[in-house]
Amino acid sequence: MSAQLLSVHNTVFKCFKTLSSRGFGGAASLGSVPLKGRSCLTLQDFSSEEIKRLLWVSRDLKHRIKQEKQYLPLLQGKSMAMIFEKRSTRTRMSAETGFALLGGHPCFLTSQDIHLGVNESSTDTARVLSGLCDIVLARVYSHSTLEELEKEASVPIINGLSDLYHPIQILADFLTLQEHYGSLSGLTVSWIGDGNNVLHSFMMTAAKLGVHLKIATPKGYEPQRSVIEEAQRLSKQHGTRLVLTSDPMEAARGSNVLVTDTWVSMGQEEEKKKRLQDFKGYQITMQMGSVAEPNWTFLHCLPRKMEEVDDQVFYSSRSLVFSEAENRKWTIMGLMVSLLTDYTPQIPMLKF
Repeated sequence: MSAQLLSVHNTVFKCFKTLSSRGFGGAASLGSVPLKGRSCLTLQDFSSEEIKRLLWVSRDLKHRIKQEKQYLPLLQGKSMAMIFEKRSTRTRMSAETGFALLGGHPCFLTSQDIHLGVNESSTDTARVLSGLCDIVLARVYSHSTLEELEKEASVPIINGLSDLYHPIQILADFLTLQEHYGSLSGLTVSWIGDGNNVLHSFMMTAAKLGVHLKIATPKGYEPQRSVIEEAQRLSKQHGTRLVLTSDPMEAARGSNVLVTDTWVSMGQEEEKKKRLQDFKGYQITMQMGSVAEPNWTFLHCLPRKMEEVDDQVFYSSRSLVFSEAENRKWTIMGLMVSLLTDYTPQIPMLKF
């Protein structure tokens, strides 16, 4: 081979390697993303390619099981401990039925069954459960509880919700949007509400999928400063826009997706009267949607209260909330399969 031809060959190889490392390697690139054995406490810990891989596996399972009626016992012989300090409809039903549908055995543990850090330390609980099951899903008050479990466990830990993040909700949200719009890159999502755990997870994920994020929160209800700083870094890295404001209409203007959540979370009941006053003007209505893009849609992680979004929007064709709720099941299944197996999706890679 001549020196000139060798030089061209090496240049092409380096270009291909660079593109692959930046996520341009297509199905081959996503197909080689290693996730088995990982924990999922926050999507901050997952790269763009890893998040896309999780969504691809989730959509694949949905297609094969729901559309094709296939039986896939991918988790046969495996068990999952489900620790719930906080009650839930969607998290429990999606994880419990999803794990069972894949052939596994879920074990539900409430605060009546297990007292983390009270009757037994989180360290000891993590070590005990590691010898009894293959994976742990924990829905807790404090994110530090998850960090303690993850530090001491020898099995994957999934964050089913904490005061800081709600990653499994965001996976469902982005799968829902990918299914509806056909792709994610270039979409603008507007969060109009409290600077809470769900918003924090949006902020750790949106830029990695090429999604612009506009955030409107009342003064005093902004997301955590450390989360804002990381989101600004991610936005700069991935070339997306991040806007923070206290004006709901400004956030809604030009948006493809309007999102809100409860204004009063569990444990904040004593603040309800003040919060309802502070959030006046933040209800999502058709009037607010009138300044969004013509194809705008609405998301809410549920349960929903009337003050957050009116019936005209919530029950309209623009509302994707019930598809979003169903996708909680397929995305938690996709996450569990990815953390416990070497499964490769059978459907073509999704467009992102």
